[in-house]
Amino acid sequence: MQINTTFFKLNKISILLTLASLLFYFSFAYNLVRTDYIKLLTLYIALFVVCYKLIQIVGYNFKFLLVTAILSRLIFIVATPNLSQDFYRFIWDGYLNQLGINPYLYSATEIVNQNLEQQMPNQQQLYDGMGWLSQGNNSNYPPINQLFFVLGNWFPGSSILSSIIGMRICIILADIGVIFYGRKLLKAFQLPEKSIFLYALNPLIIIELTGNLHFESIMIFFIIFSLYLLHKGKWFWSAICFAFAISTKLIPVLLFPFFIKWFLKHHNLKSLIGFYAVVGITVLLLFLPFISSDFISNYANTTSLWFNNFEFNASIYYIARTIGYSISGYNQIAIIGKCLALLIFIIVWSLALFRKVNNMQQLIVNMLLGLTVYFLLSTTVHPWYLATLVLFSAFSNYKYPLIWSIVIILSYLAYANADNIENLWLVALEYAVVFLFMIGEFFNLKPFRNIKI
Repeated sequence: MQINTTFFKLNKISILLTLASLLFYFSFAYNLVRTDYIKLLTLYIALFVVCYKLIQIVGYNFKFLLVTAILSRLIFIVATPNLSQDFYRFIWDGYLNQLGINPYLYSATEIVNQNLEQQMPNQQQLYDGMGWLSQGNNSNYPPINQLFFVLGNWFPGSSILSSIIGMRICIILADIGVIFYGRKLLKAFQLPEKSIFLYALNPLIIIELTGNLHFESIMIFFIIFSLYLLHKGKWFWSAICFAFAISTKLIPVLLFPFFIKWFLKHHNLKSLIGFYAVVGITVLLLFLPFISSDFISNYANTTSLWFNNFEFNASIYYIARTIGYSISGYNQIAIIGKCLALLIFIIVWSLALFRKVNNMQQLIVNMLLGLTVYFLLSTTVHPWYLATLVLFSAFSNYKYPLIWSIVIILSYLAYANADNIENLWLVALEYAVVFLFMIGEFFNLKPFRNIKI
């Protein structure tokens, strides 16, 4: 049987680039520890170079890039996450739900100390693996996220790896959905369809979502599907999907104000009220099985930790923290966090009410800017948080989220030392690059006009 070699001859370079990227991902998935920062940085940068060249060379071939995106994710299918230990808590919460225990009412430590008659599989290994921070706090993952934790545990087998595989399949399917509906929106906006691969082939997305099992992909699928339905005039079903996005991760709540001008311009006040009502009722119904007086206080306390206690890879907050130290002599995060939250609220609402929103593309760009403000003023910015920014950038002329998705890998160098202490010079370098590109793009400075990604 003769093999038709025409395809291979015509796509020799792109095939070699794809094979190289798959080998890099294999090494990342199965032969890397996060303390090996030289290898981490080398692989990460190499993957971005290959991603850029692939989109540049074979951007016309959507199917080729789609297959590459899927294969890149499948490489991780039996890998244990090596940059994050959050998956232990995901599996833990899934088992609590299966045992009929409300995951919002008890910390992992409280569950262990209760010596439950019916224990979950691998209980001690899961408890030890999640680390002290997760052990001592109640779950804050919303109901749809909890559902996917359970679905992951339903994958055949009772090992930690079987749950990992189950959750990873859900994440990969969600990303395929993002590609599908993202492409449809790009076509509707008469934008290049290949732009969706700025998300789908982005190493940050593949490594952090598929590799490290962060469920932003599920949230993003519901967001993009919601926007697609809204573009088609189906606001009721769009509201349902947006409620599912909020019930996966709370961050879409920040996007709520941006719908006001859209509805008032393209629909009417009645539809706007209806949209918000459907979202609110759906979210309430999804939380309803878990609601109790203890749930409300526990969930509020756990969520507030992101403003009052946690700090990692921040930008403006770190500057404010330094000023606070110089004035008072101690960390003023409890005060600064609340002030920054108020500032986020004011700026986001200002963007929502005063920026133009003549079409759906402008709506997405406004959302991109709103999320950017949020992350720049946050006390905690983990790499996977940028996933929504990366997707929204595909619908805009702004490429600073892509630059940010490259330089944010510097945040992992905090794990290069035994005490996991951040090097603030590296944090400063990361944000200097990000702010440089943001300023260049916002003010259309000459050196940035001809940069194409």
